[in-house]
Amino acid sequence: MNHPTQIHAGYTPVLDCHTAHIACKFATLDKKLDKRSGKVLEENPKSLKNDDAGMVTLVPSKPMCVEQFSEFPPLGKFNTE
Repeated sequence: MNHPTQIHAGYTPVLDCHTAHIACKFATLDKKLDKRSGKVLEENPKSLKNDDAGMVTLVPSKPMCVEQFSEFPPLGKFNTE
């Protein structure tokens, strides 16, 4: 991935979600997680570093349609560039 060494709220990369190619803002960093167990390590972290796992709230810069993961699991992956 090509992003800064730390991601903070407000960072706005362009995401590819199926056929959509839209800038999405990291509105909040909600949780930092242990990658192996999925346990919460920190609530509302200031930043996430390379190789961290977390739950975040992304806000697209323009309207987009995304299918539910439960109905279309293959569409649940995204890549940042």
